[in-house]
Amino acid sequence: MPPPVSHETSYLNGFRFLTKPATGTVEPSVKCYPTPILNFLRMQPTMLQLNRNRSLHSVHFCSPSVHAAVAHLVLAFCLHHTVLPQAGFCQERPDVDCVKIERLLPPQGIEIADADSKRWTSELDAIDKQAATLSAEDVADVAVLTKASRLAIEFRELYQDKDAAKVDRLIKLAQTRLEQLKLGSIDWSKDTKRQVRGFISAVDGSAQPLGLVLPEGWATSKKPVPLYVWLHGRGDKSTDLHFISERLDKNGEVVPAGAIVVHPFGRQCVGFKSAGETDVMEAIDFVCKNYPVDKGRVVLMGFSMGGAGAWHLAAHYPDRFVAVSPGAGFADTSRYQNLKPENFPPKYEQILWSIYDVPGYTRNLFNFPVVAYSGELDKQMQAASLMEESFAVEGQKLTHLIGPGMGHKYHPDTLKEILKRMADAQSTARQSEPTQLWLQTKHLRYSSRDWITIDGMEVHYADTRVDAKREGKDWTITTKNVSRLQLDKAHNSMPRGKITIDGKLMDKYSELVNLTRKNGQWEEETEWPLLRKHPGLSGPIDDAFLDPFLVVLPSGKSAHPRVQQWVRCESAGFIDRWRGLFRGQPRVKLDSEVTAEDMRKYHLILWGDAQSNSVIRQTLAAHKAETFDWTKDNVKIGEHTFDAASHVPALVYPNPQFPERYIVLNSGPTFRQAHDRTNSLQNPHLPDWNIISLDTPPSASSPGRIAKCGFFDDGWKVDPKQTW
Repeated sequence: MPPPVSHETSYLNGFRFLTKPATGTVEPSVKCYPTPILNFLRMQPTMLQLNRNRSLHSVHFCSPSVHAAVAHLVLAFCLHHTVLPQAGFCQERPDVDCVKIERLLPPQGIEIADADSKRWTSELDAIDKQAATLSAEDVADVAVLTKASRLAIEFRELYQDKDAAKVDRLIKLAQTRLEQLKLGSIDWSKDTKRQVRGFISAVDGSAQPLGLVLPEGWATSKKPVPLYVWLHGRGDKSTDLHFISERLDKNGEVVPAGAIVVHPFGRQCVGFKSAGETDVMEAIDFVCKNYPVDKGRVVLMGFSMGGAGAWHLAAHYPDRFVAVSPGAGFADTSRYQNLKPENFPPKYEQILWSIYDVPGYTRNLFNFPVVAYSGELDKQMQAASLMEESFAVEGQKLTHLIGPGMGHKYHPDTLKEILKRMADAQSTARQSEPTQLWLQTKHLRYSSRDWITIDGMEVHYADTRVDAKREGKDWTITTKNVSRLQLDKAHNSMPRGKITIDGKLMDKYSELVNLTRKNGQWEEETEWPLLRKHPGLSGPIDDAFLDPFLVVLPSGKSAHPRVQQWVRCESAGFIDRWRGLFRGQPRVKLDSEVTAEDMRKYHLILWGDAQSNSVIRQTLAAHKAETFDWTKDNVKIGEHTFDAASHVPALVYPNPQFPERYIVLNSGPTFRQAHDRTNSLQNPHLPDWNIISLDTPPSASSPGRIAKCGFFDDGWKVDPKQTW
């Protein structure tokens, strides 16, 4: 290594870092980093110089701002993994050996030639270095290509020799787009057939791809056109690289005349749930913002995993679509898995099924035409059959078209009929004010329809309904299991006449009506309690990962060695899993770097304990042990106390310092590697709070033995009736 000149020196956890902010260079005083650090660095806009033994010679960051941000993360990784220099090399301490959990998604592909890997990495580094001068939004169309290529190299996502050409193609396309951006902008109106675009996800700040199929003359059209959202099927190997390559070359099965078709990536293979569902909504918003789309004529379709996604998104976001056609797929968990009651998981997990199981949201599907499709011989007809039953229970009949003689694919004539019905539905959509609205939910994240929002439930995860019917200008509303209701008078579809709710005439109300049900009667409130379960802040843990979040790693040591090891392994596993499965790079900071602005903008995913993580320490102090506490000796939650040397809390709770955001302690999404075998199991598996016993190591299905767990009540107190 060349001798450093005029460097500043930083010391942390046994490392000496020689930095030169003016040039953005970091030169470690030891010769290697563990693999997680190198993998992380390869996703950054850096210039890496690696020795033949994969040790790090030096890192050059493309700008001082990038240098500062990434350098802190390098330090965080070094500290978090307790890397120690020994005999000129760095080694992890032997007590941090982590249980190896096999990754199912995506599967590992063929070996990549060293020469190809080096050449691609060099080319990608050069692109990222030039792109560092542009804003994230401007460079998203480049970043989706470089991210796809880097992940393919790192995780070995080439499955045939010819896949190497896909990497070359994406790198060349990224170079072309970058040159256009450097000259000003990319003129997308000149590309009139197929496009692959990128947008920046609000969830983790990563670039996510989408494909577009555009109709003739769209760029000069003076009239907005309908948008069809097509959700792809499951493809274990269909990572960013392969998704983008296919979208560059193929229109797909659904190409309606005169309409734009968007193909969301949806984080590849999470069933269009979690961050995947947020991505679909952001993809729709991106297309509506940048292309001539009639926002009132958005149609949703999908097949197989995409059919399951269509059932889910239509039922949970009923105000986003005017017509829906799910093909095959699944609509629930237990029946799709053929589970018998004697084989059911714990009660809390059964309760959590209700978040995504579509039958609990059936009435939302009455708001627009739904045309289900099944192949006559397809086992996945089960989804439409289940929904036929659910419609019948509510006194409705589901339109279910069956492809004669077909297995798991469309019959061409039946697909034509479906597309005709979708075209008819969107062409007449929302031409007049509806005479009826249905809103049904079992979870507060999914509790809005136009001007109606359910803010609270009498019993959480139970059947909750609002039915609204119009006669002339006046509306009659009936509710079930609703404790708080909000009516938005400013909404463009808000009634201008009288409103009667459960028999009570609401003839006088403010712009935003907050109603609370007390003793069976509705009363208007000026404000609701700040600490309450409400939309966007109702748990469970997984709910935090649909919104913008920030991972906060500890800068100190945990009070107990077993806790220290568990935290190191689980946090590193979470970051690796998010990158591999969720196809993004989570925002990461050390606890000492977190600002008030971070707390305002993000849910905080806090790893460590009160001794190792100062943000956890601040949170506990602000919370004042009202519901839970964590000292050097004990973990307390409600009436339950556990030995802090052998137990770790994993929970979600409103941030005491910024109550409109979550804090999550020591957990990522609670579905794990074993659940990736089927998208129907990629659901929340743990409730609001959990005490994990370290007497059982983490596995593909659990972070350890669950010693005690449960849900918080509506006021975020431990609910004894919902404790196991």
